[in-house]
Amino acid sequence: MKAVNSADSMHIADCYRREALINTALPNAVPAPRLRWHEEKDGWVVLGFDAVVGGRMPSEPWKPEELSAALDAWATTAEALAHPSVQLLQTGLKPVGDGGDFDDWRALAGGATEHRLLPSWTPFHVLDQLADLEAGWREATAGTAVLHHDLRQDNVLLDTSGAAWICDWNWPCLGASWFDLVLLLATAFADGYDASGLFVRHPTAQAVEAEQLDAALAALSGFFLASGAQPPHAFGSPFLRQHQTWSGEVVLRWLAARKKWAI
Repeated sequence: MKAVNSADSMHIADCYRREALINTALPNAVPAPRLRWHEEKDGWVVLGFDAVVGGRMPSEPWKPEELSAALDAWATTAEALAHPSVQLLQTGLKPVGDGGDFDDWRALAGGATEHRLLPSWTPFHVLDQLADLEAGWREATAGTAVLHHDLRQDNVLLDTSGAAWICDWNWPCLGASWFDLVLLLATAFADGYDASGLFVRHPTAQAVEAEQLDAALAALSGFFLASGAQPPHAFGSPFLRQHQTWSGEVVLRWLAARKKWAI
């Protein structure tokens, strides 16, 4: 169950309303807990979902079998969402990045953003390469499949059989299915897994070129690091900026390992 009072956070209340709309339009094949009821009264927005039997978050660090279950769940989900239904499209899904560009490295390279805002370890000696890679992200990730768009470790639940369920469908958009795989595997890279090897073996990444993955990693790393440098979020977790900075570092170190850059 989820509940929020719109007087405390209108933004989160709107997210819950959005999730209720999206969840009911998901194909049956998607392993997601299903919305059973949605109530609003006295400013409260409350969602009730099917229980995931024995539901728990994956271990930290990832256990191999739990990571495998999450990757399998995304493969099943991506296949089911490769050709979205009319009902799902009518929820108003937009292309990934429709609200703005991932241009943070280019802003730094062009002087629109000050270097001092980013962590001291940021590899400014490869800034031009990062900006060039970032410039190709939109073409690299274009597509018509539905993305979860927030596929993190804490949005996965495991049931008693070890199967994974994907939760929190607040931010779906349209793009290439493998873009969500990058977000999930970033947490695996942080735990010492061969993220690039897992990526190329995943069903969603079979036709993806190395340059496409690099473009996505550059775009995400710049976005997370620049976002993490912003003032505390007015309506989110007090740890949001810290998490964004951590995510940016992980994604950038993954890219640096692929490009053999020193950080």
